Amino acid sequence: MMANNQPLKIIVLFGGRSGEHDVSLMSAKFVISQLDPQKYDVIQVGITREGEWFTGEGILNALIAGDVTGYTPVTILPDPKRPGLYSLAEDNMQFMSDVDVVFPVLHGTFGEDGTLQGLLEMAGIAYVGPGVLGAAVGMDKAVFADVMRANNIPIVPTMLMLRSEFKENSEAMLAKCESFSSYPMFIKPANMGSSVGISKVRNRSDLYEGLMDAAQYDRRMVIQAGWKVREIEVAVMGNDKPIASVCGEVLPGEEFYSYDAKYYDETSNTVVPAEVPEELSEKIRDLAVRAYQAIDSAGLTRVDFFLNQETGEIAINELNTIPGFTEISMYPMLWEATGVPNQELVEKLINFALSRKEDRNQTKTAYQRGA
Repeated sequence: MMANNQPLKIIVLFGGRSGEHDVSLMSAKFVISQLDPQKYDVIQVGITREGEWFTGEGILNALIAGDVTGYTPVTILPDPKRPGLYSLAEDNMQFMSDVDVVFPVLHGTFGEDGTLQGLLEMAGIAYVGPGVLGAAVGMDKAVFADVMRANNIPIVPTMLMLRSEFKENSEAMLAKCESFSSYPMFIKPANMGSSVGISKVRNRSDLYEGLMDAAQYDRRMVIQAGWKVREIEVAVMGNDKPIASVCGEVLPGEEFYSYDAKYYDETSNTVVPAEVPEELSEKIRDLAVRAYQAIDSAGLTRVDFFLNQETGEIAINELNTIPGFTEISMYPMLWEATGVPNQELVEKLINFALSRKEDRNQTKTAYQRGA
């Protein structure tokens, strides 16, 4: 889509305050490389680890280097009557540019959890990915597990623990974990991705250390049964009628698919499409779409499954509404194997964003009804 035969103005938004800041920069570099300059006028906006927004030529490389000196501070206002990008240079706010679509490449908190989506909804700007509800539910592993159970979608057994509970009585919480599952277990921050803060624990000492580590990243932690598994992933895209990609399998070089295994360990590997029976592949793809619809996701999502090697049981591990988008990330790889090349994929995601905004515009607000 082009506005009046002019390239669409696309903000690619990256960086951010989460523990996945560096992954975001890698994803942004890849997404920007796939945006056709004949169709899109790309505006790079980088967010520092402290939460400051900047733009300017080379801002992506500046964030990678950790020095944004000389770049223009910017913002988006939560005001639909003043849409667009605004400069904050010299404490004097000035309009900089119209914005047709924001393409968030922000993984984790303050980007994938509904906070950014709320700002863009208030601003009346189209954006790639799910809305506030889908982003928030997809981000919180404990709430997501509850929604899956409510919809009879199989989920790996998961228990919630608050950081405050652990601090107040660690011995009781350790015992509670051990009554929930036998070892090994996985300990995870409830709101984090890219395997940040995740530990596989085999005894009480590991369990204590794992909970301490996860508590650094979130006040809510999840304890998950540690099955012996194959890891199967599916990419989903669309709005009201989503479709699923072929299945892919992750073969981690480490004992589980940790942060380093995902992005730095060259011994990790992926198999696309996954070598699973067609009947099982169809079941996994159907469950992925059902999970996507259950949280009201939109645009894009990657759904991760565990196939229990001892029982043959298939269950969802978790879901990522703004998945990694690097050249080695499963989301674009899965779609390419399904017949959707990278450049076409990012174009589809932008068009889904525009369609979603058009759909929202058809919904009357309370103000309009009372007018």
